[in-house]
Amino acid sequence: MSTTLAAADLLVIPTFQGLPPQTLEWLVAHGERRDYAPDEVVARPGDEAEYMMAILTGGLQFYAVRNGQREPVFRLEPGQISGVLPYSRLRTIGGFGVAVGDTILYVLHRNLFPQLEQASPELVQRLVSLMSDRAREEARGQERDEKLRALGKLSAGLAHELNNPAAAISRAVEALQERAAAKPALLLELVRHCPEPGALQALTQLAVPGHSPTQGLSALACADREDEIASWLEDQGVPDGYRLAAGLMEAGLTLATLEPVAAALPNAALPAAFAWLEGQLMMLHLIGDVQEAGGRISTLVQNVKTYSHMDRGGDYALLDVQAGLESTLNMLGFPLRAKNIRLVRDFAPVLPAIRGLVSSLNQVWTNLLDNAIDALPPGGEIVLRTTLDDDFVRVFIIDNGPGITPEVLPRIFEPFYTTKQAGDGTGLGLDIAQRVVRNHGGRLEVQSRPGRTEFCAWLPVGEGLKL
Repeated sequence: MSTTLAAADLLVIPTFQGLPPQTLEWLVAHGERRDYAPDEVVARPGDEAEYMMAILTGGLQFYAVRNGQREPVFRLEPGQISGVLPYSRLRTIGGFGVAVGDTILYVLHRNLFPQLEQASPELVQRLVSLMSDRAREEARGQERDEKLRALGKLSAGLAHELNNPAAAISRAVEALQERAAAKPALLLELVRHCPEPGALQALTQLAVPGHSPTQGLSALACADREDEIASWLEDQGVPDGYRLAAGLMEAGLTLATLEPVAAALPNAALPAAFAWLEGQLMMLHLIGDVQEAGGRISTLVQNVKTYSHMDRGGDYALLDVQAGLESTLNMLGFPLRAKNIRLVRDFAPVLPAIRGLVSSLNQVWTNLLDNAIDALPPGGEIVLRTTLDDDFVRVFIIDNGPGITPEVLPRIFEPFYTTKQAGDGTGLGLDIAQRVVRNHGGRLEVQSRPGRTEFCAWLPVGEGLKL
């Protein structure tokens, strides 16, 4: 539906305010008013971007289409301008635009922009400034999306990394609780049969670490030893010998160490004695598991602090590049293992420090490694190489994936350019990486052919300080 429009109607648009009356009259004469009902679709994905649109009343809600679903992106209120603007390269609409309430738009076709430039250079300058502001805001929003996407992937991997030791602690605590609960009854049973102090001492000496470990034995040898101990326990009248044999065997005990202890104890005390012994040894083993899992969690927390630079300021400082690479690899441990990717470190034995921001450079390594992981099939290989070239530290990230096609390679650093499926990337990862490296006084290069893709970051040495 279209109706008449007056020059005064345009004054609700801040960009149009203060313009000469003849400019407003030109806009009225060459543009048109369009009315939309609530929830009426104003623009669809793939539509040609033909019009500049100014919101007089109502509003426009824009949606992106991701994975077949509409996701709200931004809303335009009365007074705002959208659509195509002078000198804009926008050619097609990327999402849905839906009217919010009863909406009235002023629209001007892009074919009239050359005439507008003649009629009002001032207004064209305002619109170009508006377009620049909009482009910067969109870039900032996309950068935030890119960082959140990377954070989401790192968080998912970190959750898996933390889940394993946390689950190990939970299982160990449950088993410890079970064995600790059985201790009083076993002690009472032992005391009831009043073994000689010497026999009890021999039993307790087996309950401390220090026996020959079983790590060097094959699985078959361990199974044979466990069966041997289980059969012997059954012969000694221990009814649950097969349940106890595994724990005794894993502690490094053999028949040669068990038989003298059994001979010194009353036969009636043997079931309680060996159940107590197995419980004590397994408790020590489980405590070790808890300590190991807790240490793993502490290491992961330290990796996060190192990666995110949480314990330092935000100023440029002298940095060890290889330490940053290692902390990034630690954060990406899960996706590397999930694809069984072979990692080759070819680090220079001694490198000078560079001056930079750890968190920014770690984002570069994350983006480059994440792209390599995505490109590789299971079982692929990534090579990390560092070298010193005159006054530059060079960092190479090389993968043996399918490579970047010649059509894509020249555009690989373009902002918003991506070959990934919608929702999988914003097309800003490499653009951000390039800008970070440039901000550090360096450059980022890429070479690719089938079976080898190489990114190389050149970073200037920081004041010659050796680490």
